[in-house]
Amino acid sequence: MLRFALRRLLIMIPIAVIVTFLVYAMVFALPGDPIRALSGQKPLAESVIAAKRAYYHLNDPLFVQYLHFMGNLLKGDLGQTFDGQDIGEQLALRWPVTLQLGLTALAIQLVLGLVSGVYAGWRRDGLVDRVLLGATLGVLAVPGLVAMFFAQSFFAVELGWFPVSGATDGWPGSYLLPATVLGVLGFAGLARVTRTSIAEVASADFVRTARAKGLAPNRILWGHVLRNAMLPVITYIGLDLAGILGGAIITEGIYNLNGIGQFMFRSIAMKEGGVVVTLSTVLLLGYMLVNLVVDLLYGLLDPRVRHV
Repeated sequence: MLRFALRRLLIMIPIAVIVTFLVYAMVFALPGDPIRALSGQKPLAESVIAAKRAYYHLNDPLFVQYLHFMGNLLKGDLGQTFDGQDIGEQLALRWPVTLQLGLTALAIQLVLGLVSGVYAGWRRDGLVDRVLLGATLGVLAVPGLVAMFFAQSFFAVELGWFPVSGATDGWPGSYLLPATVLGVLGFAGLARVTRTSIAEVASADFVRTARAKGLAPNRILWGHVLRNAMLPVITYIGLDLAGILGGAIITEGIYNLNGIGQFMFRSIAMKEGGVVVTLSTVLLLGYMLVNLVVDLLYGLLDPRVRHV
């Protein structure tokens, strides 16, 4: 198991380098001068612009800028934004908002997706199964942005059940509506994968044998079906986490939550390559960590994959 985990960690290193360089190059290619954009309607003196460009290595080629950035990052120096804010302090201030939103959405998605998927797969072709298939099809057909704006307009503005925007009510009040929208949008795929996996395993020969021996349905479900059906479900959850994080970043912009998403949008607009790559790297590391946990769980459930 240790060798299996080490192999997964070694694979992550080149992936992290390639992804961070691509993100840095894409921000580098954006049009406009970020230093001149800082001054707005009041142009800065050329000497000030030259000094700032030299300080942030903006006159260097792309690859040299990237090496400067990665060198500082490996030393634990996240640097400053172009307007002098400490990036580490900004991350510490904003991470709790994004984590609360993402984890609340994930919890809603897991409860809805797993419970409905397991029940529908176990009671295949029943009423719940048919309703679930129709409901998930409808959810998958609705664009996420439309659902987010509609929920904000109807449930927050018209009905007044939730705050319209901001995080002044704290958790869960300010997060419940955006997290529910994110969770419901994500539950459809999870429910379908779970339902299909349960239905396939439930029709396998060893399950029919267990039924023929007179085992109770609950014992068959919990003791035989779930363990074998969870392999593709766990894989899906790991892959879907990126969707949760991406959705949380967009949702923060719509619901005016002061998290990583707002910081990311502002940094892209200001062409702050270092900040964008730092945020992307943090998100990437979090995503890799979760997928490592998923891989390890996969190896525990099915020892054959440790040798792949």
